[in-house]
Amino acid sequence: MSTVRKIAVVGAGVIGRHHGLVISQLADRLDLVAVVDVQIERAEELVARRGGRAFASLTDALAAEQIDIVVVCTPTGRHGEVAIEALQAGKHVIVEKPAEITAARTDEIIEARQKSGTLVTVISQHRFDPATETTLAAIERGELGRLTSGIASIDWWRGQSYYDSGDWRGTWQLDGGGALMNQGVHTVDLLIAALGRPVEVFAYTGTLAHERIDVEDVAVGVVRFESGALGVLHATTAAFPGLSARLQVHGDKGSSVIDNDQLAFFQVTSPDTEAEERLMGTTESRAVPTAGSNPGQLSDAHRLQYLNFLGALDGTEPLRVDLETNRQSIAVITGAYESARTGRPVRL
Repeated sequence: MSTVRKIAVVGAGVIGRHHGLVISQLADRLDLVAVVDVQIERAEELVARRGGRAFASLTDALAAEQIDIVVVCTPTGRHGEVAIEALQAGKHVIVEKPAEITAARTDEIIEARQKSGTLVTVISQHRFDPATETTLAAIERGELGRLTSGIASIDWWRGQSYYDSGDWRGTWQLDGGGALMNQGVHTVDLLIAALGRPVEVFAYTGTLAHERIDVEDVAVGVVRFESGALGVLHATTAAFPGLSARLQVHGDKGSSVIDNDQLAFFQVTSPDTEAEERLMGTTESRAVPTAGSNPGQLSDAHRLQYLNFLGALDGTEPLRVDLETNRQSIAVITGAYESARTGRPVRL
């Protein structure tokens, strides 16, 4: 029988409430004992729905409760301070994406994790979607051949009310960036998962449809990967009425397209055969139906990552997403911001 671990959620906003839901779905494995928020009434509201005790600080919660795992759901610019406090107390940590707003601050969490000897995962739940797993498995088997290019595109809309709803939204200090860092990080993560180690990025950014924000609502860029493959970045919260998050991965023997977590196109060639040599285009391409191509709900994707984390704690499976994994996405995004500021490519 698996151990029931005591867990605390720090940050009772929208994403904190979602983690509360996921924890309730895993009640046979997790016991929510504490909810922390500087606005204590928000913590009390989540406690009323999911259980535990409300606290105004993690320090108070650690002193009052026996806690095994701390979940960090604060604004991004405060992830590091919360995660490091938990690690210094010897706790395992789950951090909402991204780990921090810079690679250097992510390195501080990595150092604290190394000293603590405990486990840390960063929420990258879309790596657990069936469409992603199908695509990455095909790449691993060589069925896409040599990978040549990829596109990570996030065509979303956020009204001005979204940015006005919290004084931290749209700030460099606490949000760490705009459409690319906040909304686009998951799709950038999947591009890296597919194409490998990024080595250079060049980008432009703009703030074109919103007021009273420091960060971009449009970003475009290109990424060069160690393998030679090239990637395109496009992230916006200024695409009314909001379309999809889309990943395209192309090789010389196959292609895969994931649209809103669903496998929209998938055609590959077995490694022991040659790709068909003929002119091919949109009207003649053939999508191959693939099991598990339906998009997973957000709660299910988070739940699958939680299960992987618990399996890693139990020693029954490897941890699939760690701090170093997420650091690559942060490096690409912050490199894109630096490139946009300087007008030059940035080596990663």
